[in-house]
Amino acid sequence: MNPTDASAEPAAPTENTPAKDPEQQWLDTVYRKGEKQLTPRAVVAGMLIGGVMCLSNLYVFFKTGWSLGVTLTACILAFALFELLRAARLTKSEFSILENNAMGSVASAAGYMTGGGNMAAFGALLMVTTTRPSALWLMLWFGVIAAMGVFAAIPIKRQLINKEALAFPTGTATAETLRSMHEAAHHGDAGAEGAGAGKEKARLLGIAGLMGALLAFLRDAKAAWIPFNLPGSIALPFQIAGRAAKDWTITLNCELVLVGAGALMSFRTAWSLLLSGMAGYAILAPRLAEEHAIKEVSYKAIVGWTLWPGAAILVASGLTSFFLDYKSIVRSFRGLSGIFKRGAKSEKEEPIAEVECPPWWFPAGFAVLAPIVILLMGFLFHIPLWAGIIAVPLAVVMGFVAARVTGETDVTPTKALGPVTQAVYGLLSPGNLAGNIMSANVTGGVGLHSADLLTDLKSGWLLGASPRQQLKGQLFGVVAGALVVVPAFWLIMPDPSVLGSEEWPAPSCLVWAGVSKAFAGGLGGLPPGAGRAMVIGLLLGVVLALAERFAPKKLLPFVPSPAGLGIALVIPASNAIAMFIGATIAHVLRKTKPALGERVTVPVSSGWIAGESLMGIAIKLLVVAGVLQK
Repeated sequence: MNPTDASAEPAAPTENTPAKDPEQQWLDTVYRKGEKQLTPRAVVAGMLIGGVMCLSNLYVFFKTGWSLGVTLTACILAFALFELLRAARLTKSEFSILENNAMGSVASAAGYMTGGGNMAAFGALLMVTTTRPSALWLMLWFGVIAAMGVFAAIPIKRQLINKEALAFPTGTATAETLRSMHEAAHHGDAGAEGAGAGKEKARLLGIAGLMGALLAFLRDAKAAWIPFNLPGSIALPFQIAGRAAKDWTITLNCELVLVGAGALMSFRTAWSLLLSGMAGYAILAPRLAEEHAIKEVSYKAIVGWTLWPGAAILVASGLTSFFLDYKSIVRSFRGLSGIFKRGAKSEKEEPIAEVECPPWWFPAGFAVLAPIVILLMGFLFHIPLWAGIIAVPLAVVMGFVAARVTGETDVTPTKALGPVTQAVYGLLSPGNLAGNIMSANVTGGVGLHSADLLTDLKSGWLLGASPRQQLKGQLFGVVAGALVVVPAFWLIMPDPSVLGSEEWPAPSCLVWAGVSKAFAGGLGGLPPGAGRAMVIGLLLGVVLALAERFAPKKLLPFVPSPAGLGIALVIPASNAIAMFIGATIAHVLRKTKPALGERVTVPVSSGWIAGESLMGIAIKLLVVAGVLQK
């Protein structure tokens, strides 16, 4: 086997070849013993790039409800950065493929600090309670939860990656991209082509980033010395129920960040967004206004009603998909029981044990971190001690399940894990909104960061990297993300009352807050007719999740996406339109010019998102400094 083949897995035995231990085969043919990996420059680059991408993800999350991929973009940026430094003779040695892989582990942990329910839970907390923990306590909270997820990945890594060879599609794609940018450069003409493709992606990302930043500046930066501003949206020339389309949030949004986010999602999700958005705001909302089920025609009033069926679709589809993966759940528990069957002696005798993370790191990490989480649950959110103690093993089990589901489907089931925990704590500690929300944050955070590390470890397995180095890199990223995400949140949202507004829809926060209120206080306070709509949403979520699983492959593109339908009911219609436009452009490009679409979609979309979101944050800083006006 060629050790530079990033897509290679240990070969299956045939009739003429005896079965070989996949771990021993990896050690013999893939593992790059002694090569530098987690170098100081890889750590620093990962923390800086990951911190920047955490800022970008934070902005995108409160606009769309999605946390976008980090690792691939970070690896392209790092490759371009160090190529530039070498060209300028500021560094002599090449930034190697394993350094970039380790850097990706650092960056992904930092960039994903917005996911796993962290910002959804914190935003929901601010929306429904008066609880306001200090920034330092919140940094500790998010950091410890993420670190628990990192340690939770240790005992299942060998089973899921080494032995079962689960796909972890994002990890596999990252390994292939790294190989094309780095190692191909040493293999003649094909190598030059591969390195050139990497540089082209970096260049496209940079140009698109400048476009996004320029648009955001011309649209949002206000000062006497700025002669004009671009509009935030373009009104459409028609009326619905006697009111301008913009009153129903139906406009053309001038935000590349939304177009870029749409280009990165599936076309099926995007057309589902448009379908549900138009049905919700052009048909349902006028009917609600006519029947006085909403008090005024505004985004906040409309979404106060549509939130309930939207959340019901998301929760029901997430839970149905989760339980349809019952085989994964069963395998998770079997794998968990298998952890304790290995003797310490046999672990030490295995050659792979010198490379893998020692098994004792898992209990040692939890022995340190679990008491901190339990104490913080009581101190910050008034969760009883006994209820906090239950959260830790529940989070570990959910983390194991989330990791396997991610390995098999590339989707981390946060939408299912959060409501399950909210339901448990709604029964254990009724009426405690803060406890209900933040206990689910523990489950979601551990699940996401466990799955994220295993996705990175899949890249490392294919490239011959050291798992120990990647785990340490992930912990560096956790620190960077925790330090960035909290102050960045307060910079973007100095007044939390804007959460749930047309400017900052925060759809995931609305869903978490709604689920928490439903479990804590019952459904008596729902708007007129919303209870019936919830039931319809629950049924629709179940039916669509079943259709996703069992529909013939040819029909699947025509089955509405439950995620798209649900999210569209908690964001303005203008956002759904913009994301649909982005997805349509990417879809047409991939269909008509597949090679070009493959090359440009991810870097251009990521550049638009990063450029506009980072400029948006820079404008906030300049307003605080008095350089720009509000």
